[in-house]
Parts: sequence; structure tokens; C-alpha cells
Amino acid sequence: MLQSIHHSAIICSDYPRSKYFYTKVLGLTIIAENYRAERQSFKLDLALPNGAQIELFSFINPPNRVSHPEACGLRHLAFEVKDLESVIDVLKMHDVAVEAIRTDEFTGCRFTFFADPDGLPLELYEVSR
Repeated sequence: MLQSIHHSAIICSDYPRSKYFYTKVLGLTIIAENYRAERQSFKLDLALPNGAQIELFSFINPPNRVSHPEACGLRHLAFEVKDLESVIDVLKMHDVAVEAIRTDEFTGCRFTFFADPDGLPLELYEVSR
């Protein structure tokens, strides 16, 4: 039935700031950028190297996301990386706060968390090959 995750959709509060974060800081590639006049909203399609996508939406006055304490629903997005430290270094060069590196007790893989400009929790997960 299901093959893979095609995309994740994110609603941001400051479109130019989030566009910069996802394209310049995280390095995602722009597939398409469209302005939807009837909604006064942008939709930015972004690609990861493996073909997965993120849809970045802007809406007028979106409600805040409940994050702390964690609420039911989507918890976070996790990005696979080859070298955790090198990605953390890039994030820190852009003044992005990154949590301490932890090790998954079940897989032995290392991971850490950071947040996008709206506080959406994002994970870096280093997969041992």
C-alpha cells in the first residue's frame, strides 16, 4: 500500500524568514514557489536529496502550535544526516540553538534536536552505515 512519505507540510508565521531558514540554512532545493492570491498565501515546495519534499505554507495569522508540553499529534520531523557534527556546525554558524547529542538506546544511532523559526521541533538523525 504505502511506499514512502512524499511530503510534510509546514505552516510558518514569517514566510521570508522561514524560506531563508529552509533553503539557506538547511539547504533544501526549491522545486516551485507559488502565490495563492485568494488565500493571500505562499506555497513553497522544497526537495530533499532523496526525493522527499516539504511544503512550506504562509497563512495570515495562523494559530500557534502547541509544543510544550508535548501534545497529541505530529511530534517532530527528523532528517537523516551522514555526519552529525558537521551539520550542527552549520546550524551554529547561523545562530541556531542545538540540543546536546544523544544516542538512541535501541538503534545506537546518534541524534539531536533544534527548532525552525516558529519553534517546530526538528531532529537530526545520524544513521550508521
